[in-house]
Amino acid sequence: MSEIGGKYKQIMKDLEKNIQDPQELEFVKEKFSDLSLLFIDIIDRLTKLTDARIKQIEDQQSDINNRVKNIQAIVDNIENDIYEDDENYEFEIVCPYCNYEFTTDIEDEDKSEIECPECHNTIELDWNSDDDYEGCAGNCSSCGSNCNVAEDEEKYHMKNSEPIEDDEELKDQKNHPEDDDM
Repeated sequence: MSEIGGKYKQIMKDLEKNIQDPQELEFVKEKFSDLSLLFIDIIDRLTKLTDARIKQIEDQQSDINNRVKNIQAIVDNIENDIYEDDENYEFEIVCPYCNYEFTTDIEDEDKSEIECPECHNTIELDWNSDDDYEGCAGNCSSCGSNCNVAEDEEKYHMKNSEPIEDDEELKDQKNHPEDDDM
């Protein structure tokens, strides 16, 4: 700012040297001052507008930072829920020997057996149930896919959901396959 003040004084001295008429000199100095004040006023207005815009951006940035902070807290809570440090797994187990249902915490997937608290039989834990039951027809108690429906059909020679009463009827159906198409 002092550089501008020095140049202003230098311009005024130059005007005094080059303009001999005192009235004309006073007129030029006055107009030059008016022009300078006009520029200063424009600079002040621009500064105020810039300051207001910067303040608005700072407020928006503060709001964004608060939102990010809140979202980060939510993500941290979700992450803590998913990746807990104690890595225990809680399972409901139905004992295949006594049908006693109980809940247990299992520390890791390396554990392959657990003891039933009711009958004290050892229950084998199978961590790869999807891979082990590729041939599973579904609905059995061991895989949870309801395999016993298919087992029951085979066991009772069921066909078209109707039980076959005796072996004679079964032999008769095997000897006459054309009845299967009906």
